[in-house]
Amino acid sequence: MNPWQEALDRIEAGDDRDLATFLDGLSDLGRRAIAVQLPGHMTEELRGGFLARADIEGLATGFRLAGAACLTGAEQVAAWLDRRELRRPRDPELDAALLLPLLRRRPLEWRRDLAVRLAARLRPATGRRRWQRAEGVPGWDLVAALVTDTGLEPPDGDAFVVGWAWRLARRRPGEDLELDRDPLLDALLPRLFQAQGVAEPLGRSTATTELAALARTGRVPRATLVDGCASRFLGGGPDAEMMPFVWLWRLLAPEPPEIPVLDLVRLLPSAGPTVTELAVEELRRAEEAGLLDDELFAEAVGALAYRPEKKLVEEAVRWAARASGPRGGGAVPALAAVFDLDDPALRGRAVRLAVRLAPYAGEAGRDAVREAAARLPADLRERVAAGYGEVAVAEPERPVAAVLRAPAPPALAPPIASPDELVAELRALNWRSEPARCERVLGGLVELTHRDRAAVVAALRPWLEETLPDGEPAEHHLYMFGDSRIPFLVLRCALAIVAPKRSRPLNQVPEGYYASSEWVGQRLVRRRLAEVIALFEDGRTVPALLATPTSATGHVDAAALVERLEGGEPLPADFEQALLRLPRRCDPELVVRAEKLPGEAGRTLASWLRDGGWPDPVVRVTPYEEERSQYSYSPRSWLRRVRVEIVAPEGLPAWLAALWGVDHRGPDYLSSSDDPLWGRLVLPSHRELVAAALLRFRRWVSDSNDSTMFALAALAHGDGPVGAATAMLIAGGLGHQRDAQRAAAAEAALTLAARGQLPAADLGRAVARLVDVEFVVLKRITAALDGLTAAGAHAEVWAVLAEALPALLPRPGERPRAGLGELLAVAARAATLAGARGEVAGLADMAARKGSSRVLYEARHLHETLTAPSRT
Repeated sequence: MNPWQEALDRIEAGDDRDLATFLDGLSDLGRRAIAVQLPGHMTEELRGGFLARADIEGLATGFRLAGAACLTGAEQVAAWLDRRELRRPRDPELDAALLLPLLRRRPLEWRRDLAVRLAARLRPATGRRRWQRAEGVPGWDLVAALVTDTGLEPPDGDAFVVGWAWRLARRRPGEDLELDRDPLLDALLPRLFQAQGVAEPLGRSTATTELAALARTGRVPRATLVDGCASRFLGGGPDAEMMPFVWLWRLLAPEPPEIPVLDLVRLLPSAGPTVTELAVEELRRAEEAGLLDDELFAEAVGALAYRPEKKLVEEAVRWAARASGPRGGGAVPALAAVFDLDDPALRGRAVRLAVRLAPYAGEAGRDAVREAAARLPADLRERVAAGYGEVAVAEPERPVAAVLRAPAPPALAPPIASPDELVAELRALNWRSEPARCERVLGGLVELTHRDRAAVVAALRPWLEETLPDGEPAEHHLYMFGDSRIPFLVLRCALAIVAPKRSRPLNQVPEGYYASSEWVGQRLVRRRLAEVIALFEDGRTVPALLATPTSATGHVDAAALVERLEGGEPLPADFEQALLRLPRRCDPELVVRAEKLPGEAGRTLASWLRDGGWPDPVVRVTPYEEERSQYSYSPRSWLRRVRVEIVAPEGLPAWLAALWGVDHRGPDYLSSSDDPLWGRLVLPSHRELVAAALLRFRRWVSDSNDSTMFALAALAHGDGPVGAATAMLIAGGLGHQRDAQRAAAAEAALTLAARGQLPAADLGRAVARLVDVEFVVLKRITAALDGLTAAGAHAEVWAVLAEALPALLPRPGERPRAGLGELLAVAARAATLAGARGEVAGLADMAARKGSSRVLYEARHLHETLTAPSRT
């Protein structure tokens, strides 16, 4: 047996240790034989598609050993080890331990050259999920082994430092790798405070605790750690990137003389909240030790007073209040900045403190206080005038409302123009592909095959060989084409064109998990795809599918549908879907044209166009919380549900009755997080029905991590009534815990508002109900409504809050709910911009209560706004 075959057998057996021993004992002639065969074998194997690639990735260490031992130049070996299929061995440390002895056969300078080349290729792993990033820096272990083994200076660049940090995080309990014996510690420690991307691995390791311990023993210089943390703080960045260094600082507990006072004062204006809080604590300690002079004190208080975080502004006021008179006088300009805050309690404290410090204020401070006091309410303005002299009354600015504009609707991609473009789109199709993309590919398959089936088959053959090579086991057919998710059924349509004999057996495969837990609208999509598959398997074609959308909203132009029907007898499910995609209004002349169409389809279409489809059902929704059984340990969010009731009109055809109802016998969840996106394409003229289906199938939407809110944003551009279900979805989305979903819900509300279609009363009731049962956090709802007000939907926001506030205001004897003051402030802004006047039940009684809390202040402000004489 030749050396190549022996090496290949060991690679495919996964016996890496035996392979390393075999390669180490080879002659130069044997290594050359392997070097000649190895690249070509890899190329040939990769033609087997993604399954073959997965097999190679599982045997990566074996292929890496063969390449490192037998290929010649350092650049050639580096390129081989960095191949996409090989750069992630299953056990990077074992991989490096097996490679290093083989590489020691090379000259020292060659190994150093290889280390430099590999280091230049290092890239941290990426991904949204922690386990994806926890891979660290692929290839780092071998580079680190070569650096240590050859005495090379650690390479420049953040990637090597990040890889070291992940190596520290990957250490197992009891592993014999103490940080103080790490050969890279002294060289990399200063760079640890400069590299981007080290925060996450440091946060998942004990490295900061160990560094603090090593500083106590003198193994690492304490000044290096303290100065490194300070420089990292000054460099700025989000709190998540600063946390490990904040922990290290607290573990070090610097003595007051070690605190870099000037640096900490300088970072107060822009550092993240966590770093700023640490800096304030340390500056207070330095102040107690007499190390913070009056000038730096005034600068620190001033920086905090301009911060957006309320608790930091409160700290500025408290800090100024604790200062002696002369020292506090320097903080008076900072107190003037607090006068403009939208917080009456804090504003009042700042006014009282400014008056107390008036004898010590400099001229600049006195001018700043008088200027800011001009915008204060009359009672506070009079207090300031008593200490600072006469204050001019500023003319209040009339608020200017933004122009309400609807977000741009999605664009419709042009039809696929050629077989080559069709194949490119098929290659890009995967289980996360959007419905609009699936529809485009499906339409292209049908139309291009009808025009020239031979050309389409010729273009599809390389795709099929790449996806499903001849000789593959039968289970690979099922893996690729037996998947019942809709994008894979579109791929089945292509398979039915190019290889109908390989497609037909798949029709006997059970639909499986994904089809068993889907919305009834997706069953229509599935039936339509089954028709197309059967059409292609029988060797037949049609000029075009009736239901291929002509608009990005999912609609089919009525004239286009009439024209398509004139081409022949329709496919049943395709015709049903086309009817559901018709707009609600059409040209009356089209009815006359449709009546001339032959067959039952023509009569059905003419009737549909004449009557505008079937009457809409009545939809009712009620949020509720399931009872937790004694055996249930589910989090509360999993118990939050919405009961959906749909009362359909009588006399519906059987196929339509299923869509117009809600089946409570099946699963109460969807199989894929992207399933909600299909709703707007199945029923683009029935938005409320789609909203009801989304509520029915999703666990409470404010906690979900799926595409429901993005589906809602697209659905808003559709047609048909909107009511309680749509309002409940919007309210849940505006209170969502994730920023992207909140933004999508706000986009839906803005679109409906700009079109004059927002169900404001329903939305107000939904907001009140969801807040009352604690399904959403009032603070998030408030921020979202404030954003809509700023975007020009102030009249709609006021209509929503006018409906919601009576249920949210506290009854006599009740405490106001958290966040109500902020909501009342948004209501006042919206009411002012909308010019609203009138009464809100319970508001006058609340405004009459005594007290100086934020909620009472805002209640009075809103009441005054609603009862003030109208401006002409």
